[in-house]
Amino acid sequence: MENMERSKAFFINGGAGRVICSVPAFELYEQESTDKDFIIVCEGGTEFFKGHPALDHRTYDIWHKNLFKDQLVNRSIVSLEPYRIWEYYNQKCSLSQAFDIEINNKGIRDLPKPTLKLSKHELLLGRQLTSEIKKTLNKQKIIVVQPFGRGIEHIDGSFVDSTSRSIEYADLKSLIKKLQDKHFAVILMSEMKLDTSTFGCKDNIAQPENLNLRQWAAVIKQSNHFFGCDSLGQHLAYAVSCPSTVVIGSTFPINVSYPKEKTFNILDLGEFQREYSPIRITMDERIDRKHETIMAMTPEIQDYTINAILGKKQK
Repeated sequence: MENMERSKAFFINGGAGRVICSVPAFELYEQESTDKDFIIVCEGGTEFFKGHPALDHRTYDIWHKNLFKDQLVNRSIVSLEPYRIWEYYNQKCSLSQAFDIEINNKGIRDLPKPTLKLSKHELLLGRQLTSEIKKTLNKQKIIVVQPFGRGIEHIDGSFVDSTSRSIEYADLKSLIKKLQDKHFAVILMSEMKLDTSTFGCKDNIAQPENLNLRQWAAVIKQSNHFFGCDSLGQHLAYAVSCPSTVVIGSTFPINVSYPKEKTFNILDLGEFQREYSPIRITMDERIDRKHETIMAMTPEIQDYTINAILGKKQK
């Protein structure tokens, strides 16, 4: 009984996308739970709680001074792993809903968007950057393109993603040229700078440097559209209500994206050949090998993608 009455310290790890997806569940825990002294310990991604009216003061970095002595020793530690929730690995719920099941134990339910409180400075920076790019490239529309997931590697001049979540490099080149033909100024969101001189594009491709993730959220908010893969950018776009087109391959849309969101177009390339990859549960190299070509596009699929971005009705 004593243990049941202790306040909780929720530990969250993994990529930034996981962190932002956890926000709605923590918001509901703060509203619904009798535990009014809980805290959140981030092993990364603390910035997504900055400025949050209910959660900012509860959130700590893993390296916070005297964290154990001052905050943890009298709390029960809960290590969160939504990928190990039955409803998640059986494609019954989203990542955010898996966090909610794990944290609040209320079953599958509809959740609000994560609250992401951008500062005035961040919003002004996003507006300034997008305005400058429009002016420089003489375009009226901005699209942020995030082609790669966390599994991308640059090996011997080639880009390889063993998890098959990234847009193929050859397809990326063609898609960007087609987006420019449709009068978009393209902002490339990538951890690695690409040599776009080999793309054969008629216009420059913006690659802002030294932006943190909150600043990227501000840039996406000021853009007309987001186009990407199963990675952080789509979660930021969802949080700031930017219309989006997301290409999904080896993962399931219900798990990793927002198929019910009206402003999201999801192009599911793996719908008829995909098998669930049990990451963070066990390793299965066979599945990754099966998915190696799942993200490849034909010219027809590329055109379908461009039309989806333009909002054109398609058969």
